[in-house]
Amino acid sequence: MLRGTGHIFLTGIQITSALCSRRTNKFVRSPTNLNFNLLKRNLLTYSTDMACVTFASGAKMPMVGLGTWKSKPGDVEKAVKAALDIGYRHIDCAALYQNEKEVGAALKAKLNSTLKREDVFITSKLWNTMHAAEDVRPACQQTLNDLGLEYLDLYLMHWPIGFQKTGAIFPSNPDGTILFTDVTFMETWTAMEKLVDEGLCKHIGLSNFNSKQITEVLNNGRIKPVVLQVECHPHFNQSKLLNFCKDNDIVLTAYSPLGSPDRPWAKANDVVVLNDPTLKAIGEKYNKSPAQVALRFNVQRGVIVIPKSVTPSRIAQNKELFDFKLTDDEMKTIDTLDRGRAGRVLNPMLQIDGKMVPRDGGHQYYPFHEEF
Repeated sequence: MLRGTGHIFLTGIQITSALCSRRTNKFVRSPTNLNFNLLKRNLLTYSTDMACVTFASGAKMPMVGLGTWKSKPGDVEKAVKAALDIGYRHIDCAALYQNEKEVGAALKAKLNSTLKREDVFITSKLWNTMHAAEDVRPACQQTLNDLGLEYLDLYLMHWPIGFQKTGAIFPSNPDGTILFTDVTFMETWTAMEKLVDEGLCKHIGLSNFNSKQITEVLNNGRIKPVVLQVECHPHFNQSKLLNFCKDNDIVLTAYSPLGSPDRPWAKANDVVVLNDPTLKAIGEKYNKSPAQVALRFNVQRGVIVIPKSVTPSRIAQNKELFDFKLTDDEMKTIDTLDRGRAGRVLNPMLQIDGKMVPRDGGHQYYPFHEEF
């Protein structure tokens, strides 16, 4: 750790006293406005209250965003409107979720002279059927059209694995196995870099990649990924992957940061993060819910969280994380709740010959064979 005037440097991450205020830098669609050396290095700056992280480009990404996975059409528009009214300035979307038009309707209703486009950080994701280089730009443009936007703040490759483009979201064989392609994720990444050149998105990143795959992108890409989005919560805390990301100036975003208790395939005897007695006990000390403790744990580690809810009161509660701070001992105690791979709850599965197996386990780019 190196100390300088007004700054503390921790493994490539600079923490300053800057507040997470509205971004004033105007984004212009021109490659000449981009400093690719900065995009390659990507020094990260966290505000002292941990409310946001600032990229080398100057863009601020709030540490708490609204997730929209599993939010039904009709519900998601109301949820996004409520979130923006409450003060959320980060919305996480994806083509897979099939609700980006509803998110766009909410943005259209709420963005005005007071709440401007540059005030809200919007993330979306490229789906697996659109990995071929010629499909990447049309996929991004469709997302922009659905959201009613001219650019994305962040565009992620949802998975390193490509599916065949048949018109189905999950193209499959008669036995239910997925129709894969052999498109490399580097081909896809190179096409995504061109989206930055064109100004269709400010930053690009990855989702559900392991450390070896990320290293390949770092070594061979022209633009560095700024974010990795993966499952992350107290029962599956991804500590090794988080440390890897910090070493490489990549922000880790936690999807399903509460353990996705409403996932469709959950079983009655599954361990539930929000029922953990340790989280409940710590929450009682601060008059906070187990959910707020779980979220604060990640935020305090420098991990962005995107909890999903369509209930305004819970949406508000999920953002109330900055009026308390966990002690070092409490952080260490929560860290012991990690269950390793047994804590992962979001690994797409298929039943083959009466046995449940990872849906994508046979693909060369399946990310979860590696330890992290």
